[in-house]
Amino acid sequence: MRYRLILSLIVTALLLAGCVTPRGATTQEKRAAIISMKNDVLRDLYRIHPHARDEIARAPAYAVFSNANINVILASFAGGRGVVQSRSRGRPVFMKMGEFGIGLGLGVKDFRAVFIFESERSAERFITSGWEFGGHADAAAKASDKGGAVGAEGFFGGIKVYQLTKTGLALQATVKGTKYWQDDELN
Repeated sequence: MRYRLILSLIVTALLLAGCVTPRGATTQEKRAAIISMKNDVLRDLYRIHPHARDEIARAPAYAVFSNANINVILASFAGGRGVVQSRSRGRPVFMKMGEFGIGLGLGVKDFRAVFIFESERSAERFITSGWEFGGHADAAAKASDKGGAVGAEGFFGGIKVYQLTKTGLALQATVKGTKYWQDDELN
């Protein structure tokens, strides 16, 4: 049993590393890959939730992240990368994220998150501090356009979150802590 848990954690770490590394060899190519991911996610979001287009257009800032989440019985791990678009900063801010949670569940999920900031202050706090704590519950069984996913996220500190599952098979309920930080290589 112990051997299987250790093996599962090693496989999990390898899967996350592959999912969160942007494509491209150069800094410019990695930035372009993240911007391309952002554009694809927004296109999907607007198709599913058309009203989100107006919310983002009115918002002082928004962020889009690509994340991979692994839940192994009592522990949940996630990693990802994304970009914050802020009117006041003008240029994109590239960021990373890491997450650890405890709770019941099992599964692997590749998902996208869109954050809409209600104020410049909440966006700046996110960029400079980046912590988010909360609970999460979801069920996902999806491959490409087949299957479905249901998820729930909290609304914290002036930030609205949309989550779109790309692929995965997961059933989980966790209490989690997430850290977002600026990507020194890409900024």
